[in-house]
Amino acid sequence: MAKRSKKFMKTDNGIREWKRAKKIIPGGTQLLSKRSEMFLPEQWPSYFKKAKGCEVWDLDGNKYIDMYSMGIGSCVLGYADPDVNRAVKKVIDQGNMSTLNSPEEVELADLLLKIHTWADQVRYARTGGEAMAQAVRIARAHSRKDKIAFCGYHGWHDWYLAANLDDDKNLDGHLLPGLDPAGVPRGLKGTILPFHYNSIKELEKIIAEKKDIAAIVLEPVRDHEPKDDFLKKVRDIADKSGTILIFDEVSSGWRFTIGGAHLMFKVNPDVAVFAKAMSNGFPMAAIVGRKKVMEAAQKTFISSTYWTERTGPAAAIATIKKMINKKVPEHLEGKGKYLMTGILKIAKKNGIKIEITGLPALMHFSFQYGDLGQAVKTFFTQEMLRRGFLASSGIYVSYAFKKEHMDKYLSAVDEVFAILKMAIDGKKVKALLNGPVAHEGFKRLT
Repeated sequence: MAKRSKKFMKTDNGIREWKRAKKIIPGGTQLLSKRSEMFLPEQWPSYFKKAKGCEVWDLDGNKYIDMYSMGIGSCVLGYADPDVNRAVKKVIDQGNMSTLNSPEEVELADLLLKIHTWADQVRYARTGGEAMAQAVRIARAHSRKDKIAFCGYHGWHDWYLAANLDDDKNLDGHLLPGLDPAGVPRGLKGTILPFHYNSIKELEKIIAEKKDIAAIVLEPVRDHEPKDDFLKKVRDIADKSGTILIFDEVSSGWRFTIGGAHLMFKVNPDVAVFAKAMSNGFPMAAIVGRKKVMEAAQKTFISSTYWTERTGPAAAIATIKKMINKKVPEHLEGKGKYLMTGILKIAKKNGIKIEITGLPALMHFSFQYGDLGQAVKTFFTQEMLRRGFLASSGIYVSYAFKKEHMDKYLSAVDEVFAILKMAIDGKKVKALLNGPVAHEGFKRLT
């Protein structure tokens, strides 16, 4: 076994704070994807003191290069981007909230509609999940129908988790396995019907058997690209059945092209939902759609005070304008290809079985070792952390990645893969973990 020369970073303050949080905050944090147990139980630094570019400082003073999620995909320009921060600080100084509305709402709507010329109207929220709930409510109000056909992950709200009332494994193939619909009214059973991405026959079967489908909801792209004109076929089914087509662009929007990924595939929905990257880490979400559908928002009650605060629209305007001026998606594509090619080359060199899915700007990888795969991933995270990287099973590529960051990352991956190969061959992966194996999917914390 090769000697691991890197010393473990002390993360005592972060670990101590995380243990305290789990006692006073159910689940420890507000986001499942930020739970320490999802990365490196009993070792993960958990909290940040400062973040700038693609670098993060924890509570113990350690500095890391974030080569994983960059704020769960929200900071496409990088942490604390100076142009976005400048726009936000300006409106904070002028006043973030008032009895009157902020003009940035209108400016942002104009900007979004110039990019999405198929659409006519815009509404706002502050998170992707609530924006999706808005879109589904609008579709149901417009169609006067209840059922939703869906594929992909779309948040935590009742309309979505109701899928698991029929079968507690209905959502397992849609990003997060094991989601418990506890607290979701049993009366919603049968209202949301799953189909798999690129499986047009599954959707055709749902539409043929159910005549009360209000909307078809899906992410236009995530882990896999559409095959055999999948998105166009979905559009045709929606048109023929009189069903509203909603594209969830919360993760895919702005990363592959300016606007939604659907523009890249030349298939327009009736409604598209954006969040995350559109405002570079500041809370903002938008529901963009055709007037005939969006007007239904006035038939039902959808309203919230903090959907009218000012920092979100200001951040979004600054972010989108910078993405346009700097041609950010092109840079993300190039950086992503560089990383993807490097990882695959290093894996082959070291004899590591790995599969990379997704597009270069948003890639996911999995270690192909069956039941041992999760332990292998945990070991990878552990060893990369020792070398100063926040790393896990994928990369949300950021404009802030410089070549030196990527080269340092690939060098560390090479070093870790070499150790990992010997650990796998020697059947010592779990023995070399300094804590439990990371959690998969949704699991209750203790």
